[in-house]
Amino acid sequence: MTAGAPDASGAYPPYPRVAVGAVVFHENRVLLVKRGKPPAKGVWAIPGGTVHLGESLQEAARREILEETGIFIEAKDPVYIFDKVERDAQGCVRFHYVIIDLWAEYLGGTLRPGDDAEDACWAAPEDLTRLALSDQTRQLLGQQFDFEHRIPAPGGVEST
Repeated sequence: MTAGAPDASGAYPPYPRVAVGAVVFHENRVLLVKRGKPPAKGVWAIPGGTVHLGESLQEAARREILEETGIFIEAKDPVYIFDKVERDAQGCVRFHYVIIDLWAEYLGGTLRPGDDAEDACWAAPEDLTRLALSDQTRQLLGQQFDFEHRIPAPGGVEST
């Protein structure tokens, strides 16, 4: 595949693609998905996906979270923005996403992995130590929501 000729997976795009994620908490747990496709296949992250032409960020987040997890949300304001750039062995850009994570309110639904999610879960702070989280997800949950600092230390005492 050559640069500038994207394939069906979104690889080798001619320009960066815009994507959204939704940060959803419910009962002191955060909604995560295990990515089922590149980039980041097999890694746990905030659920989301590509914004379609004509969709608002909030509309895209609602659609993507429902497709990937079966959960209904009300998407709010952006809370975290980052680039995801992956290069191939020749140095060509294989993937380039500008990802905007939105705060979202949980409305309901039955959790199940769908679309391009290999798995989905409601993760408690202590679960983060055993999950292969993306660096961006770990940073977002720690810095923006102080979530990782609520992980119980050995012996069941919460760290601060």
